[in-house]
Amino acid sequence: MNLLDQFLWVIFPYMCIVVFVVGHIFRYRNDQFNWTAKSSEFIEKKRLKLGSLMFHLGILPVIGGHIAGLGIPKSWMDAIGINDHMYHIGAVYIGSLFGFLTLGGMLLLTARRLTIKNVRKLSSASDIIVNLLLLFIVVMGMYSTVVTNVVEPGYDYRSSISIWFRNLFILRPDAGLMTDVPLSFKIHILSGFSIFALWPFTRLVHVWSVPLNYIGRSYILYRKNRKHGL
Repeated sequence: MNLLDQFLWVIFPYMCIVVFVVGHIFRYRNDQFNWTAKSSEFIEKKRLKLGSLMFHLGILPVIGGHIAGLGIPKSWMDAIGINDHMYHIGAVYIGSLFGFLTLGGMLLLTARRLTIKNVRKLSSASDIIVNLLLLFIVVMGMYSTVVTNVVEPGYDYRSSISIWFRNLFILRPDAGLMTDVPLSFKIHILSGFSIFALWPFTRLVHVWSVPLNYIGRSYILYRKNRKHGL
């Protein structure tokens, strides 16, 4: 294990986490006016609607799968009766289904942003970078799931990546756990941490602006103004 491994699997992840947290606090305190996702729906609606629907329907189960795979120890899975075969079916086959749905949505959204002139003009540099980076992350995730699992069928990331990931959050990082991890997984992980570092400075912050107050707010009433004929 060398200094590069220490940087990639210890220093870099912590840097990204710190930037993610501090960056959000800074932007919320100083730039709430731009805490939003600029809509280009008025320029083009059809591809935006389909791509966004596919992406969001796919990404939520994918995130759930990542949380389960990285956050829940293998021994806990075994204890509740989920053996390796059952886990493999869920991770590879069901995960691939939602992964392809996410990939299709990202391809549509990225192509829309780059090929429609007026949408491209409305896009900032950070919008394009985020689109391309998210697409790259999804592509590498699908490659790791579909191709790497075929090439190296005996590899179990729960005995290396998952333990390394959990150790980060208990402040016991061990870069040695990542030494023999397949390259595709390494690229997927590093690009994933990169998007977290960029998150506070892009339109991705709109994820945290869920309009929950809409559920309990009073109805808006419109009354005709007879005096003015309105």
